[in-house]
Amino acid sequence: MTTALLPVRRLLRRGPAVVLAVALVLSAGACGKAKQAEKTQKGGGTGASVEQGFKVGLLLPESKTARYERFDKPFFEARVHQLCPKCEVLYGNAQQQTNIQQQQAEALFTNGIDVLVLDSVDTKAAASIVSSAKAKGIPVIAYDRLAEGPISGYVSFDNETVGRLQGTSLVDALKRGGDPKRGPIIMINGSPTDPNAAEYKRGAHSVLDGQVIIGREYDTPDWSNDKAQQETEQAITALGGPGRVIGAYVANDGMAGGAIAALKAAGFNPVPPVTGQDAELAAIQRIVVGDQYMTVFKPYLPEANAAAEMAIAAATGEKIPANTTKNNGTVTVPATILTPIPVTKGNVATTVAQPPYYTVAEICTPDFAAACKAAGIG
Repeated sequence: MTTALLPVRRLLRRGPAVVLAVALVLSAGACGKAKQAEKTQKGGGTGASVEQGFKVGLLLPESKTARYERFDKPFFEARVHQLCPKCEVLYGNAQQQTNIQQQQAEALFTNGIDVLVLDSVDTKAAASIVSSAKAKGIPVIAYDRLAEGPISGYVSFDNETVGRLQGTSLVDALKRGGDPKRGPIIMINGSPTDPNAAEYKRGAHSVLDGQVIIGREYDTPDWSNDKAQQETEQAITALGGPGRVIGAYVANDGMAGGAIAALKAAGFNPVPPVTGQDAELAAIQRIVVGDQYMTVFKPYLPEANAAAEMAIAAATGEKIPANTTKNNGTVTVPATILTPIPVTKGNVATTVAQPPYYTVAEICTPDFAAACKAAGIG
């Protein structure tokens, strides 16, 4: 007992994500491995049944983006429990660390999960998780990001459409101020390790190329808000300082916050049109007051519900529900691809300010009450 606890005490200093992985391993041990081997021999899913219940693994990539903890996780858990009341959801958040996600996956395997829903930190690195799961007879549903390897299903949004919506909104906003080529824009793309980022970028370029002048463009590691702010600062300096930049394509809301901070610090008043994605509460409030032009809302409830339904089907050997297929370079699998929604000040009230997302009270705090009233919110 004492020797087993000593390394855990040392690991406590490394943060809760690592501790979760270790705790799962210690709690399961060899018993979990024997249980998984028995399931795999039965064929047809993992031998799991809704009547008896089973273990569902859920691994999400990070918590800087507010959606994962506030929406994806609770929506997913609720749908799993609705479909399978005796099922147990085992959860880990990797805090943007590939090695931690690998440890969490191995811990879940040891604990005897019957299916894994994986939103990978790094989709290439996730191939080892997927292959390990395959060897153990555990199906993997890729969530939001298309993991490499022999997955069993995929659920996400039409990512190129996200980029096109962002690009179209930006061009429309620039045209209201005159010639959209009257000055340069900045492009702040997402992480190069996220295949979704490449699709957003491709969709955006399909609209922006030839319509605007792209003065500086960056691919931002880890979707880092701080790095996006630094990139924006560098671009402002390189492009001639305050007043020169007429807009910014920014791939998500967190980075948009960093870009807007840089623009304000450089003296831009008003802030030129800035795009975003994820419909984070802070971004919606920036939209209401006019600091951010738009965001792309990806309704998390149908995405999480679809993932739960796929997971239950995969574990029990049923046909995986889907509306199309997707090839990840290794396999072609059933996929559910959902439609994103552009949000500007004019439609906040009819999109994100609705259950089960944000309440009017959350958006229209005292600092934003006047702007909300002017926008017809509440």
